[in-house]
Amino acid sequence: MQAKPTLLVLSAALVAVIFLISGYFGYRYYSLNQTSFLDQHWQKPMLPQGVPPAHFSELEASLSPEACGQCHQQQYADWQQSLHSKTMQAGILWQLRLMPQNEANKCLDCHAPLAEQKALVAVEQDWPNAPTAQLPGYVSADLARQGIVCAACHVRNHKRFGPEPSTTDAQKAMGNTAHNGFVVQPEFERSEFCAGCHQFAEDSPRTAGKLRENTYQEWLASPYSGQGVQCQSCHMPDRRHQWQGIHYPAMVEQAVSTELSLQNNRVIAKVTNTGAGHLFPTYMVPKIHVQLVLVSPQGERLLTERIIGWQVSADLLTEEYDTRIAPNESLDLVFDLAEEPGAKLVEKGLETNVELRFVVAPAEHYERIFRNSLSYASQLDEATLALLTKAYRNAQRTRYSMLMNTLILN
Repeated sequence: MQAKPTLLVLSAALVAVIFLISGYFGYRYYSLNQTSFLDQHWQKPMLPQGVPPAHFSELEASLSPEACGQCHQQQYADWQQSLHSKTMQAGILWQLRLMPQNEANKCLDCHAPLAEQKALVAVEQDWPNAPTAQLPGYVSADLARQGIVCAACHVRNHKRFGPEPSTTDAQKAMGNTAHNGFVVQPEFERSEFCAGCHQFAEDSPRTAGKLRENTYQEWLASPYSGQGVQCQSCHMPDRRHQWQGIHYPAMVEQAVSTELSLQNNRVIAKVTNTGAGHLFPTYMVPKIHVQLVLVSPQGERLLTERIIGWQVSADLLTEEYDTRIAPNESLDLVFDLAEEPGAKLVEKGLETNVELRFVVAPAEHYERIFRNSLSYASQLDEATLALLTKAYRNAQRTRYSMLMNTLILN
């Protein structure tokens, strides 16, 4: 068997990067202390499901999303396109090959949280205490690679849990005895349910005194918590299992409003967080380049730009800037046309506009980490390097541009 790469072959600099990444993803988690159900439901690590009821069919016992999709077709189709189904791709897989099991399991607590998924990863990585017995039939061989599966939220000890069914769902479920039905839990429709993965504990690692994952607390501090607008209201509208966010232009448009005006030959742009129930963006990972672009028959020219985001060093120890926008707050961008070609173009009567554009980099922080890590390529085995290279390319591909507003100068 080919030897697994170890931290021993890496330089101290790369070791620091790897361990700080793992700390970022899952060092310690927020203790909900809201209801006994949530405390038990999101205990870390999760317990194995155990032996399914004897009368369960193979389909009923299965933890695979495909099994759930036999009846829950819309939810399964949504999940397939969501980022939840992609949490175990190259971006984390190359890191798992360099981590000891105890550190890796902290990442898996959110990226592949089921005990059965962790067992599969342990076998794949040839970790010391990987199970030697064959896994039960309800655990498919690809379960770990499927990321945050349906069962991660809805199944404990082979019992199914979910929100109060809608009228349509209730009608469909009448007389349905599949997998013994399900237990109704109102917590599924509250923001606290999401905090298990989207909020670090108070004693977790910080940068510049700020928790590296603080979305639930940001929501609590926003007007939305008092108005009853839950995380699910925006990220699961109509109970769609898509969990869209910064990777999707429509969500960015929903999160902010923009103004663009000309005052005393100065172009003034304002970006306001009018629709996000947390900081825009909430994490350190994304960056939004806010640009003023002059567009004329002579071509395009970037006038000025600002970056919205929380920029920290690759080792997570130093904050470089934090320009994230809190709910109902704004960021301004100003450019004086007085001494610029734009003013002359207007004087000449040429058709000239200024466009307010967003260049969104949803994975900018990862791009920097992966690029830095590639400088240690000679110390990585072929499989790890291939995964790292793929992760870097995937992160780069998430970038996109948006036209947010246009000001007609002439």
